[in-house]
Amino acid sequence: MMKLVYLILSCAIFLTVSADSDNMQDTCPTAAPGEESIFFINGYPCKNPTEVNAQDFKSTKLTVAGDTDNYLQSNVTMLTATEFPGLNTLGLSVSRTDLERDGSVPLHSHPRSSELLFVVSGVLFAGFVDTNDKIFQTVLRRGDVFVFPKGLLHFCLSGGFERATALSFYNSQNPGVVNIGGVFGFDQERIVNITRSLVTDRDEL
Repeated sequence: MMKLVYLILSCAIFLTVSADSDNMQDTCPTAAPGEESIFFINGYPCKNPTEVNAQDFKSTKLTVAGDTDNYLQSNVTMLTATEFPGLNTLGLSVSRTDLERDGSVPLHSHPRSSELLFVVSGVLFAGFVDTNDKIFQTVLRRGDVFVFPKGLLHFCLSGGFERATALSFYNSQNPGVVNIGGVFGFDQERIVNITRSLVTDRDEL
């Protein structure tokens, strides 16, 4: 009987510490330095509730295209609770991806989040690799949506003859990013070549 009680308690403790916490209040915009309250939620201090206003829940940081003048010819602008105060404790973040005609976002993963990709303009070729080493890839056009499961390696390539823009939504306020280039010390050219080698239909690019 005592073993059963111990097992139940152990499982309860494990589920408590391993699951995402529910919000303790309706909102908790990240406080600016000097404005912290006595509460600390998910690592970010909350703004004094009496000073919370609508601007805490609005951001214009994704209205402008990112700088794609780099080797990858792409740019990902990420907004987490750090950059967008209203996201704090809500378990959400968002990003904007801009790609030139030959742009690419090479293989990477988000250890704490799935990613929902929405194509705003242009044509993209996107895919991910599951734990059985099976590749799921497809062409995406304006208005299409594609999901990258949590923790799996995925990529995104420009597949048209013009710039492409996409918005991504994450079910974590801090998705994290693991780049295989950083893990294995590969340079950007090698990573791009590895990513493009996964494409099974060369005519799509």
